[in-house]
Amino acid sequence: MDQSMPETVARRYFETVRHTGRQAEAPPVCLYLEVTNRCNLLCETCPRTFEELEPPADMSLDLFRRIVDQVPDLKRAVLHGVGEPMLVRHLPDMIRYLKARGVYVLFNTNGTLLRPATFQTWVDTGLDEMRVSLDAADAATYKAVRGKDFFRRIVRDVGKFTAFLASRGAGSPRVSLWLTGLRETIGQLPAFVRLAAEMGVTEVHLQRLVFSEQGFGMARATSSLFEQTQAAEQAAIAEAVALGKTLGVTLDASGATEPGMSLQRQGEQPWAGCRRPWSLMYFTANGRALPCCIAPFSAPGYENYTLGDATRQSLAEIWNGAAYQEFRAALHSAAPPEPCRNCGLRWSL
Repeated sequence: MDQSMPETVARRYFETVRHTGRQAEAPPVCLYLEVTNRCNLLCETCPRTFEELEPPADMSLDLFRRIVDQVPDLKRAVLHGVGEPMLVRHLPDMIRYLKARGVYVLFNTNGTLLRPATFQTWVDTGLDEMRVSLDAADAATYKAVRGKDFFRRIVRDVGKFTAFLASRGAGSPRVSLWLTGLRETIGQLPAFVRLAAEMGVTEVHLQRLVFSEQGFGMARATSSLFEQTQAAEQAAIAEAVALGKTLGVTLDASGATEPGMSLQRQGEQPWAGCRRPWSLMYFTANGRALPCCIAPFSAPGYENYTLGDATRQSLAEIWNGAAYQEFRAALHSAAPPEPCRNCGLRWSL
């Protein structure tokens, strides 16, 4: 893959994946690797704030390489899960390992650990995208959502990083800002777009809130905008889109859709259009195979939807093993697996 290929083009291979049948016809083309489940924040929208999902761990380089080496035609690697990737000291080595194979590499970060001393390191790794989850346009709202007061530091250092990239004519990593669309924060979207422009960031993404039936923190139905946006909230989205056009900031939503569409139901059984179980594999820091990165946020109890263990099985054994086959079959039924039951209702496909 052309290492300069933008993500909107790099993700096209998903569209060619046949997503029917109990067995996958080809190996996965994308890996989600939770390089750590540790974090230095206490976000109100993250399950790890409220319970220990697995024992704290960083994915070892050995396990990382064993997994990656079993996918010879890997196209895309996403190096995050429920933890903060920049806590992992060997993260740059992981990126270099993938880029040597021509893989498109990205990760989400909370931005708290981005420092001028490491700017050149991230450029040198060949990282394609750095997605910064900021979630607010002011310090008070940031602390309410993210649990700690790092807002000004992140704004300062991400701004320094974009200036650094521009001064060296570096085309990558592409830096974007992400805001989770909560009822409590959607009104800040225009200010968030303006803040992005001030920081030298030209991409803003509105991320749909994912929440389970039980709910936790701010990840509850009462905070969701899905299919229940009010006139003032719709106006805030429209204002943000218009403002972005004047400031040179693009605004879209999770799932590569425009913001309004991402908040609408897509079909009567929206989970049935999902390609993830036929195109990607997700591994936790401890090597547990889960259906996707959304599952930890949408349903409790990893044991209920674990599809394999990379420390004990080969990826080929997991990929078309009994658990994966049963999961795929259920996905095309009226009674999908629990993590998928509200996927497409609480997440864009």
